[in-house]
Amino acid sequence: MSNKTHPKLDVLSVELVYRILDYLNDCDLVCSASNVSSRLNAIIHTYSRYQTLTTLNLESDQIRHQGAQNIAEALKQTKILTTLNLESILIRDQEAQHIAKVLEQNKTLTTLNFGSSKIGGEGAKHLAKALEQNKTLTTLNLGSNKIGDEGAKHLAKALEQNNTLITLHLSWNTIGPEGIHYFAKALEQNKTLTTLDLGSNKIGDEGAKHLAKALEQNNALMSLNLRSNQIGDQGAKHLAEALEQHTTLTTLNLGSNEIGDEGAQYVVRALEQNNTLTTLNLESNKISEQGAQYVARALEQNNTLTTLNLQNNLIGDQGAQHIAKVLEQNTTLTTLNLGSNEIGGEGAKHLAKALEQNNTLTRLYLSWNKVGPEGIHYFAKALEQNKTLATLYVGHNHIGADGAQQLAKALENNKTLTVLYIDYNDIGADGGKHLAKALENNKTLTTLDLDNNQIGDQGANHLATALEKNETLTMLFLSENKIGDEGAQHLAKALEKNKTLTRLRLDDNDIGHEGMRFLKHLMQEGRVSWNHRNYR
Repeated sequence: MSNKTHPKLDVLSVELVYRILDYLNDCDLVCSASNVSSRLNAIIHTYSRYQTLTTLNLESDQIRHQGAQNIAEALKQTKILTTLNLESILIRDQEAQHIAKVLEQNKTLTTLNFGSSKIGGEGAKHLAKALEQNKTLTTLNLGSNKIGDEGAKHLAKALEQNNTLITLHLSWNTIGPEGIHYFAKALEQNKTLTTLDLGSNKIGDEGAKHLAKALEQNNALMSLNLRSNQIGDQGAKHLAEALEQHTTLTTLNLGSNEIGDEGAQYVVRALEQNNTLTTLNLESNKISEQGAQYVARALEQNNTLTTLNLQNNLIGDQGAQHIAKVLEQNTTLTTLNLGSNEIGGEGAKHLAKALEQNNTLTRLYLSWNKVGPEGIHYFAKALEQNKTLATLYVGHNHIGADGAQQLAKALENNKTLTVLYIDYNDIGADGGKHLAKALENNKTLTTLDLDNNQIGDQGANHLATALEKNETLTMLFLSENKIGDEGAQHLAKALEKNKTLTRLRLDDNDIGHEGMRFLKHLMQEGRVSWNHRNYR
């Protein structure tokens, strides 16, 4: 790009140039208009939008038009840009080199997103070199690329020198034990990185061992994501031993691995010693009733864990009973996810009893279990006593109309629940009627999910009547409920009076052209969402 004065720009007034710039998008403003001529550069630097442009989000068609080299050139000129988003742009190694070279000198950029590109080991090498020189970048996202062990080696080396980067995302990069070994060495030296995302790689037990050793030396890392990494019981053992010593880690994600009861025992035993971890994710592993018992024992001793995710394991009713018993005494846990765990009515009974005693839990996730109407009866009773639970997920639990009636009764008395998910429970029109009656008097619920419950026009009519009186509900989800034109008409009429409901979801119903006529203006206002599959 030439920096000579353009003759036509010499005769245009500053005000007229400003008008022209008003029609440019951010990408063209930064990448095309900049550096065309000395005079235009001077005018752009006084242009108000340019002076306040700190974040630049580029789309794939824009980068193809501008080229990574032009983007790099623009980074040289701007002195205020702090965030550059190049996600899904398909940046390759050569393009990454152009941007990396500028990063060596750039003094303003703090966040750079290269996610879902095509950066390999060579591109990672160029970026690593930049990190050794750069003094301002704090967040780098290289997730969903192809850097592999070779690229990991270069980035790890840079971390030994860099003292500003605090967040590094490297998920989905085919990094194996060898690459993790390099990072482990770097973590022993690095004093600033607090968040490391290594999810969906292939580190295995060997890689976990390397990281565990590093954690014993590292005093900076606070969040570590090792989700979906083929880590088994032995890898869990190594990490658990490190947790007993580590004093800064607050969040550990071990979800979607191959950890069984033995591995769970190692991890939660560490919780008896660890005083810093607040969030532990063990979802989608192989933890059964026995593992749940180990978890319960650890929670009796631990005083710091606030969030525990055990979703998609196999703890069953007995495992739920172990967790429930400790909940009666635990005073720190605020979020518990036991979704998809084969928990039936008996397990629900024990968990509900615990809720009557517990004073700290605010979020409970029990979707995709087998609670049934009997189990939900216990929860409804508990909700009448509990004063802290604000969010309850019981979708996919076969509670039926009877279960909906029990919950409705609880909602008439409960003063703390704000979010309730009862989706996919086949409550029918009768269940919708019971819940609608409760909504007429309830003054705390703000979100109610009734997706896929076969409530039909009759159920929708009952809910519409309730909405005319309710003044607190802001979101109502009614997708896949066989609601037709009649139900749509009643709901639309209700929303004319109700001004607090800001989102009504009606996707995949049986609403035709007549129903759409009533809903059209509400859709234009953004209060109703709908898709074309509604049409009969």
